Amino acid sequence: MSVQAIPAAEAMERLSEFSTIIDARTEAEFQDDHLPGAVNWPSLNNAERELIGTIYKQVSPFEAQKRGAALVAANIARHIERFVLEKPRTWQPLAYCWRGGKRSGSLALVLGQIGFRVTLVEGGYKAFRGAVLGSLPPLAQRLRWRVICGPTGSGKTRLLQALDAAGAQVLDLEGLASHRSSVLGLIPGQSQPSQKHFDTLVWNRLRGFDPSRPVFVESESRKVGNLAVPEALIECMRQGECLRLVLADEERVALLMEDYDFFVKDGAFFCERLAALTQLRGKALVGQWQDRVRAGDCESVVRELLEKHYDPGYAASIQRNFKRFGQAHDLVLADRSAAAMAALAESLADEA
Repeated sequence: MSVQAIPAAEAMERLSEFSTIIDARTEAEFQDDHLPGAVNWPSLNNAERELIGTIYKQVSPFEAQKRGAALVAANIARHIERFVLEKPRTWQPLAYCWRGGKRSGSLALVLGQIGFRVTLVEGGYKAFRGAVLGSLPPLAQRLRWRVICGPTGSGKTRLLQALDAAGAQVLDLEGLASHRSSVLGLIPGQSQPSQKHFDTLVWNRLRGFDPSRPVFVESESRKVGNLAVPEALIECMRQGECLRLVLADEERVALLMEDYDFFVKDGAFFCERLAALTQLRGKALVGQWQDRVRAGDCESVVRELLEKHYDPGYAASIQRNFKRFGQAHDLVLADRSAAAMAALAESLADEA
């Protein structure tokens, strides 16, 4: 039998060494957040954990322990049948549960008895979460940030994607958050991750960056949809070098019509999202926009949204929050095409 436990901070540094990372918590706990690359092998599933909790409170802890042991044993047997029978002797898993180690410890005991070398995370997910929060500030502070600035529709996200394709280091916070970072930024069919999982996704990206090379990021606000950007990260970004993306207004309108084509295709959804601007822009103006959307004239609405809502707000926010925006270097795009984005990205990546 070979089972050892290591501190969460050590596990974080050694994640790539393990053959499989196993989360023994329930499906709901796993969905809320988990270690990068983990798979979910619940020792107790959602319904079973609730049942055991009820027995614990209403009958006795002893009866709950007995019933829980039977369920855990059956679940571990199923996991071994499904996932372990084909594993070689050299397979080395890392396992964890919430904190106390009972759920992951039961799994590790059986796997260790089989002959596998199993490692447990001391303190489980709770310790991992604390270590992530503690390591985010130093990870953000060690990096050199280049901030892509520019009003809505200037192509910041497209440029980040082109930079990534060109081999530059990119932190796409909107991509990690599954949101386009505005009142109208909700992406149909995509739910945002939990705040905990967003933090983990950000941490996982930051730890992979080379401090000797710059990291490109968009000039985000403190929140991306319902998610808060980690405080230490936003402060580092706001001290970074600013690059101002410049694109003609007509190109910006056309770009937004392409990137938000789901609004063009679903006028009712567009009108629903526009309603969220009523308090800021007034019922009369929002009503006019909604009437035009229903009539099929989305383009003029997008143009006015830029002129009357997004551009004034962005101009004030960027000056106030990004310390070096006044010294920003202009990046002038001839058009919104993929070729133009790729050429600019190549030049920036070469400079980096």
